Amino acid sequence: MTVVAIHQPQYLPWLGYFDKLVRCDVFCLLDTVQYKKNEFRNRNRIKTAQGLQWLTVPVTYRFPQRIHEVGVNQTVDWQRKHLQALKTNYSKAPFFDTYYESFEEFYQKSYEMLVDVNVACIELLMELSGLEQKLVLASSLKVDTDDPSVRLIKICQALGGDAYLSGRDGAKYMDVDMFSGHQINVFFQDFKHPQYPQCYGPFEANLSVVDLLFNCGPKSLNIIRKAG
Repeated sequence: MTVVAIHQPQYLPWLGYFDKLVRCDVFCLLDTVQYKKNEFRNRNRIKTAQGLQWLTVPVTYRFPQRIHEVGVNQTVDWQRKHLQALKTNYSKAPFFDTYYESFEEFYQKSYEMLVDVNVACIELLMELSGLEQKLVLASSLKVDTDDPSVRLIKICQALGGDAYLSGRDGAKYMDVDMFSGHQINVFFQDFKHPQYPQCYGPFEANLSVVDLLFNCGPKSLNIIRKAG
């Protein structure tokens, strides 16, 4: 059985995103759907001594651009700000020194498109956490339809998948019977957010996976595996 998971590319994704990666064979980054402002395509949160902080990639967006058409605002020095935020807030975390140099390299590169930032970011986080799943951009598959279920089925077929791992709320918009008609089994994610050691007081859930990596290091992947 080849399990395919499909999700929009995100910046510094949270643990639930990586739970999907853990449980699939091929992960398709759905960059062909319309970009939505104020979601997680270009931002996520970290923990600081003063509370939670958003790290946001500035974009040049014009409605109704799709995700792969959205550019990065080159007039803003966001890389330096984000790297400094990680250094300031995680320098005392147990595994900061283990991973910081890799983030330095990531933030020193130049990016024109948001999807390039997110792909590089996801690849880096996968490497640091020990994941080796195959990543594929939907824009490389030439699947062109606005029907959500048809789109997902065609992507699964293009990737040789006979099983689809959906998010928890997938049944609200998917035609599950249509998948069965194409001999594709559907499974639903059931991620339960784990608690783990953090800096700065009481535990905060739903942060970027960087928070887990800096605090738990090589144990991070096992923590995610046990949460599903």
